[in-house]
Amino acid sequence: MKQNETLLNTLPNGSSNNNGKHKNNGHSFNSTPVSSEHPHDDIESLLDQIGDEHLATNLETPLREGAFDLSDEEKIKIIESHFSKIMDTLGLDLTDDSLSGTPHRVAKMYVTEIFSGLNPKNKPKAKMFENKYRYSGMLVERDITFYSNCEHHFVPIFGRAHLAYISSGEVIGLSKLNRIVQYFSRRPQVQERLTNQIAEELKKVLNTEDVAVLLDAEHMCVCSRGVQDVNSSTITSHYSGKFSDEKTREEFLRYVYGK
Repeated sequence: MKQNETLLNTLPNGSSNNNGKHKNNGHSFNSTPVSSEHPHDDIESLLDQIGDEHLATNLETPLREGAFDLSDEEKIKIIESHFSKIMDTLGLDLTDDSLSGTPHRVAKMYVTEIFSGLNPKNKPKAKMFENKYRYSGMLVERDITFYSNCEHHFVPIFGRAHLAYISSGEVIGLSKLNRIVQYFSRRPQVQERLTNQIAEELKKVLNTEDVAVLLDAEHMCVCSRGVQDVNSSTITSHYSGKFSDEKTREEFLRYVYGK
């Protein structure tokens, strides 16, 4: 990860007040009031601001009712049709051998790979085991590679996740920690939400509040467009239970950063 980092530790709630500011767990941003003279321009400006400031509105991924009524095959067919129209609108020749199969490939990738974490049927089943070793220290799984996509621009977010927990009597298979990270990563995301979703799932399956999650990621919506800063990375963290104690948290960070 790059050295110029933005340190975040938020739980977005998407609330707003009456003075034109939208609150994001204590943080706020100013939105331009929509004028009656140029409402389209004002709304477009606000939408750009939400995207550029990478704001989340909810801990849960926003899903419409009936999100899973269609089968994967039906979704692929519909997305393929729409993506063909996008490519055609951009002026691409869909009869070209290199492009003719792209709409189907993209649709299949969306549904079965990079956005497969939207569907609860793909949620990993976390099998727990008795802590027969009576290990009472923290368990740290670091440098878990993850790939996600920014929900504001649909371009990649990628980085490493570092997880830790202290057993309450049971332990989890190490690979399941990776799979939990992958499941919540494989959907349109903002990093703050991803951090907290992983943490809440760990608390649930491990039956403990003693959980730490730290994500260090690069955002292509920052690197390849907009400000085009290729040297920055974003860090988000969640600490609960015993990890709220400064000494315990510092121990975790020493393991993560090797200091």
